[in-house]
Amino acid sequence: MPRPVSVSRTPLSAALGGYVATRLIGLVVLAIAAAASGEDGLHRLKGRWDAVWYVRIAEHGYGYEVTLPNGDVHADLAFFPLFPALERGLSAVLPMDAATAGLLVAWSAGVAAAWGIYRCGAEVAGERAGVLLAVLWGVYPTAFVQSMAYTETLFTALAAWSLYAVLRGRWILAGALCAAAGLTRPTAAALIAAVGITAVMTVVRERRLPARMAAGVLLAPLGWLGYVVYVGVRQGSATAYFDVQAAWGNSIDGGVALARFIVGLPWPAALGLCAALGLLGWLVALCVRQGQPLPLLVYTIGVVFVSLVGAAYFGSRPRLMMPAFGLLLPPAVALARVRTRTAVPVVAGLALASAAYGAFTLLGSGPP
Repeated sequence: MPRPVSVSRTPLSAALGGYVATRLIGLVVLAIAAAASGEDGLHRLKGRWDAVWYVRIAEHGYGYEVTLPNGDVHADLAFFPLFPALERGLSAVLPMDAATAGLLVAWSAGVAAAWGIYRCGAEVAGERAGVLLAVLWGVYPTAFVQSMAYTETLFTALAAWSLYAVLRGRWILAGALCAAAGLTRPTAAALIAAVGITAVMTVVRERRLPARMAAGVLLAPLGWLGYVVYVGVRQGSATAYFDVQAAWGNSIDGGVALARFIVGLPWPAALGLCAALGLLGWLVALCVRQGQPLPLLVYTIGVVFVSLVGAAYFGSRPRLMMPAFGLLLPPAVALARVRTRTAVPVVAGLALASAAYGAFTLLGSGPP
């Protein structure tokens, strides 16, 4: 049986308070930069890029597509339904439009994600590491996306609580949350794998298959599979969902697009990118050496793998990897070993750097 974890209010308050503080710093820096440049910072958070597609789905349902000058067709079926469904539901019962509802969903889910991340960290490495893990997720380089009407916070919240449920042996809850994550982002494939592989290894070790575990494993892929089937039936093709994603440039190519992107860069930029990928590999190795629990490790590696082997625009990959919060557990454990008067300035500096990068990106060409 999983060992019980006693979580007092003080560490939880520190985790959530620290996370909220990082996001407030990001919003304040964005507001100052937007005012200085004459831009509308709020519009950048809720009314640009993917957020527009979610609002359109919330208001009108699926069926919209755009034909690009080169002939490519971008259809809204590439976007999963849970986030726009929540936008639609909130805007129907509260005095706000769907775009504002999207911000409310994203911000609320961010707090829920920080809570779930804290719980996972506390379960694995103790409460202090759990607090720092939640706060470090809030200062991730592309954490500004957590303040946008995007799906990253909602997906991460569902994934973190699903993983925590697995760690605690609550399989049906884990499967239900995984199914909901599968209605949010295609990255849920990594979470489905984490639930399934952990269940298989548990059965092999214990030589029995409890009914609750079997039910949870069967529930886990239903959200993702259900949407893929929906797109297939709607479009009249078994491969329709994958065709839609390929039209957006999101097909799986095993990393060929990434390799070509690196080769096409000037050598200083290519060298820097290779160094960044080396750092990523080092973090993954640290996660393995740290002996992270199997579900967290499979999920983390799965998210990183899915983010790197696709043909999508390279600039989006750091954002796609953001839900892999397990990558931050080694630095969280390291920071947990130092005194608070040392850890706080480090985190504050990271928060300011993340906020500055976020403002620069949002007020520039757009989120990666």
